[in-house]
Amino acid sequence: MAGNRKGAWLTPALYLYAALLIVQLAVPSADGSQAPPPQRRTASAGARRVGAQGLTGTDAKGVPLRRSKRGWMWNHFYLLEEYTGTDMQYVGKLHSDGDRGDGSARYVLTGEGAGSLFRIDEKSGDIHATKRLDREEKAYYILRAKAVDRFTNEALEGESEFVIKIHDINDNEPRFTKDLYMARVPEMSDMGTSVIQVTATDADDSTYGNSAKVVYSILEGQPYFSVDAETGLVKTALPGMDRELKENYQVVIQAKDMGGQMGGLSGTTTVSITLSDVNDNPPRFTKSLYEFRVPETADLGATVGLLRALDADIGENAEMEYRIISSDGPGMFDVFTNKSTQEGVIVVRRVRKRPLDFERKRQYSLRVQVENVHLNPRFFAAAPFRDDATVKVQVEDVDEPPVFERPSYVMEVKEDAARSTVIGSVSASDPDALHNPVRYSIDRRTDMDRVFNVHAGNGSVFVLRELDREEAAWHNISIIATEFNAPRQMTRVPVFIRILDVNDNAPTFATNYETFVCENARANQRIQTVSASDPDNPIGGHRFVFSLAPEASGKANFSVRDNKDNTAWILTRRNSYLNLQRSVYLVPVVISDGEYPMLSSTNTLTVRVCTCDRDGNMQLCNAEALAARAGLSTGALVAILLCSIILLMIVVLFAALRRQRKKEPLIISKEDVRDNVVSYNDEGGGEEDTQAFDIGTLRNPEAIEESKQRRDIAPEPFYPPVRRPVPPPPPARDPGHGHNGDEEGAGEWERGDDTTEGFDVLTFDERKRTHSYLRAEMGIVYFFWVE
Repeated sequence: MAGNRKGAWLTPALYLYAALLIVQLAVPSADGSQAPPPQRRTASAGARRVGAQGLTGTDAKGVPLRRSKRGWMWNHFYLLEEYTGTDMQYVGKLHSDGDRGDGSARYVLTGEGAGSLFRIDEKSGDIHATKRLDREEKAYYILRAKAVDRFTNEALEGESEFVIKIHDINDNEPRFTKDLYMARVPEMSDMGTSVIQVTATDADDSTYGNSAKVVYSILEGQPYFSVDAETGLVKTALPGMDRELKENYQVVIQAKDMGGQMGGLSGTTTVSITLSDVNDNPPRFTKSLYEFRVPETADLGATVGLLRALDADIGENAEMEYRIISSDGPGMFDVFTNKSTQEGVIVVRRVRKRPLDFERKRQYSLRVQVENVHLNPRFFAAAPFRDDATVKVQVEDVDEPPVFERPSYVMEVKEDAARSTVIGSVSASDPDALHNPVRYSIDRRTDMDRVFNVHAGNGSVFVLRELDREEAAWHNISIIATEFNAPRQMTRVPVFIRILDVNDNAPTFATNYETFVCENARANQRIQTVSASDPDNPIGGHRFVFSLAPEASGKANFSVRDNKDNTAWILTRRNSYLNLQRSVYLVPVVISDGEYPMLSSTNTLTVRVCTCDRDGNMQLCNAEALAARAGLSTGALVAILLCSIILLMIVVLFAALRRQRKKEPLIISKEDVRDNVVSYNDEGGGEEDTQAFDIGTLRNPEAIEESKQRRDIAPEPFYPPVRRPVPPPPPARDPGHGHNGDEEGAGEWERGDDTTEGFDVLTFDERKRTHSYLRAEMGIVYFFWVE
């Protein structure tokens, strides 16, 4: 499209717009360059020179269009953002050389925002913005325009593209990335210590003018902090800021565009700065003198009092440690730190030589020191990080129970001591200033048999009944000391009484010996080695003496030889012993101990006479000798028990075998069949004949099987063998018919009725105690044999 060669007419509004544009473009840009000069908003604006015969486009049919009169081409328009007028904002005017001014030309606008944001007058080609535009939303719009014949819709000129650029104005204030910044800086920091950096951004065009050039300044927080105008870095402005004086600071930072010049827009943010603690304060006791009171009966580890020291610091910088640096009662008290409250706790020391005693020492003086655990070398020169205090501890008097002179007592007494013999004494006293008298008694739960007693006044322990060391070598009792005026004040002390041995038991055989002598023994042969035992416990050990009883020495068959080692041999005094003459010998052996007074006992050794082999092993002893034993040995009892079990098992097994014995067959041989078959030619009465035999038995053999009797036991007959009358045979019958074939005639038979259908025969054998039944029907013979 070409501009109007006769010139473009500008309306008064366009003149006003041009003036504003010139003022806007006169401001230097951010990079120091000048804005482009204002251009005409007609077709000549932003044009470039081309030849008169240049190609400009195509018509509606695609035929290239050529024009001979075209001097300028346009490509863009400019438009200010944020228009506040009431009328639509004028953008520019399009005009074609093909427009003859008769209203036949129509202008068409397409592209971004065409019809909504931008509207063109079809007749005049004027372009207007229908809405207020924001460059921060969109900086430029690309549109296309063409002129067509209103009636034929043929293109008067080809479609051309142009750009509408939105000029920026300072309509956006700087915005910080956060509404509230949080920062920490150590107290006592040097001036200029970096705290935090804040950042603000401006949505205006940073490449055009100073609308987006931001400058930082501090509105609140002086003189403690400062901010760099270009970077936004916040720093400390004063040295030695003390957290204990002021901990939190609120600093307000401003960001202003237009390089901070007047008329620029601004935004603010708040920076909350907290001074973090450092250990710059030593601990201090709240008092220089502390006084506490503690009863003399306080347990080990009991709390005496609390020490309080203050530290202006917090956290680990306020952690303290207490210690006792001097005391007039070393080892009596201790101090430790309560980690939760940072208090010093004075306690009665758990490990000490002597307890608290009001009567011995009534007051203690301590010197306690407190010091920080985590020290900062930077502040050592300022002041010592420790403090001292004096502690006075008063011991209170308490009515205490009696105290024994010893923690325990050990006494000894001989087992033959007479009753009321004093074996020792205990002593206790009242430690209080009044010194009340003490009464003694025995805790009978420790002396249930009432063997001992104690004198209530002087504490003498004496024997109350006879003693026996062999029953109890030690007695452990408890003696109670009680104040007369305060019965509840009592103390116990253990007393260990050892019973001394007295030779009051004679020695005896060490065990029950089972001794035998062989019949073929020779004279002076050893048959047994014996030893002795004595419940007494002499200091030098036992020394037993063995000898044969004097009453048996004259006619002794055996002798006793003392081996001088608390054992003795039993020896034979003749060559042989006959069991038939005498099966048992009783040898009296006297055993004496070597103590004073000497005690002895006579022990009888039973010797059995037995038959032995050549090596002297016992083979057989007389039953009388076996009966003379005091009792059966364990081996003999086990043998008898095993024999009884074996016999019982044999009986059970035999009974089981008899039950499971295989039954013999019903018919042993064919001869048995012949013995029971009866030849009889008469016909029986058939199935209707029920007088001779029960035909149901033949039809149900299992019934017979269930009632079958055993052959190894004589059965009881189902009915007594009574002869029943049998009608005589018919005279015309063959004499051979009806014979039972038994030459001995031991059985009898009975036949049924003589019918033409068959016959029945029942026989009983008294010798074999069996029943036989024979039935014939219709030429078929049925045989059955019942035991």
